[in-house]
Amino acid sequence: MSRTILPSGNGQAGGFLNQQPPNHELPAAPGGPPQTQNVIADNIERLGQTNPVVDESNIYCLTIVGQVEGHIVLPPQNKTTKYEHIIPQLVAAEQSDKIEGVLIILNTVGGDVEAGLAIAEMIASMSKPTVTLVLGGGHSIGVPIAVASNYSLIAESATMTIHPIRLNGLVIGVPQSFEYLEKMQERVTKFITAHSRISEQALRDLMLTTGELARDIGSTVVGRDAVLHGLIDDIGGLGAAMRQLRQMIDGYRAQRPPGVIQ
Repeated sequence: MSRTILPSGNGQAGGFLNQQPPNHELPAAPGGPPQTQNVIADNIERLGQTNPVVDESNIYCLTIVGQVEGHIVLPPQNKTTKYEHIIPQLVAAEQSDKIEGVLIILNTVGGDVEAGLAIAEMIASMSKPTVTLVLGGGHSIGVPIAVASNYSLIAESATMTIHPIRLNGLVIGVPQSFEYLEKMQERVTKFITAHSRISEQALRDLMLTTGELARDIGSTVVGRDAVLHGLIDDIGGLGAAMRQLRQMIDGYRAQRPPGVIQ
């Protein structure tokens, strides 16, 4: 089998690569279309998703799963969502004329505070309708992401863990360290209360509960309890999320002046 030497970024020869047909397509089966398993596998590896369905849709689906990865690369055995992948997708959805709504599906254990807040702020600042759906779990910094959309839903069996933030690595035992922690906590608390119906005092009560979590301080709210506390708007699954988003898109179309390009 012949091999091709690919040039690296500085013009020097890089590694060897087996020759393949253009567009990484496998040879076409007799009488059938070209197979694109390589492209699909590449998308799964890089973005955690397959190619979109053939039928074009005006709704963009974004998944945030595993641990939200911030400025530090996590070990390879951790399933992560990289914020440098999520932010460009949100920008592209906001710019696209064909996309009229965004569905965010959450099943995350939390992660980096600033990366999670950055994603939440991006979602909250979009001009197009957004709906979040919590499946499995929306824990820790996943809570601000869950409430950042225009409308939020949670599955009956899904849970949300609310606890104070913590620091990893070296911590200097001076008052400034604790003041920094308090400021970071205030950023998270204000965002959650600004984008949901829960009061600041009720959120702090859940956050500082003792005796509920075995190795932490805080609370775990399940499905309907998250709605009762005012964190999430309603109980529902994928069908309810799609119906809500389509209703919001109809209102978005009615309010948008004709001829406006996003």
